Amino acid sequence: MKKGKTAGSITTFLGSETSVEGKIEFQGTIRIDGKVKGKIFSNGGTVIVGETAVINAEIIVDVAIIMGEINGIIDARDKIEIYPPSLVVGEIQAPVISIETGVIFNGNCAMKAKTISSSKGDDKPKEISAKEDIIEK
Repeated sequence: MKKGKTAGSITTFLGSETSVEGKIEFQGTIRIDGKVKGKIFSNGGTVIVGETAVINAEIIVDVAIIMGEINGIIDARDKIEIYPPSLVVGEIQAPVISIETGVIFNGNCAMKAKTISSSKGDDKPKEISAKEDIIEK
């Protein structure tokens, strides 16, 4: 793995000879180099898809770092980073999306606002004041 692509220490590793069908739910950081068919889910976690990985799944995580092959949906709460030689077919959505030169991406891409806890209750005034600033200019 290249420098800058680590998201903390890897807590779970599925090697290139691994094949999983079903739901993978994890905490921390998981690196997948094998085959997965189904769903990959984490509330607060990071998934790293290695160059040899072939994933046919819905991925719902905080951070997705992709270097392999994905056919499905990636929904990240924080960010998605896609590096060559990735092949991504499907839908991706996150507040921050980075796709480097050399990646093959066929599908839909949506950049959504980062989800902030509604317990603070100060989200709307910020949005309104930002719009007012634009109108005043």
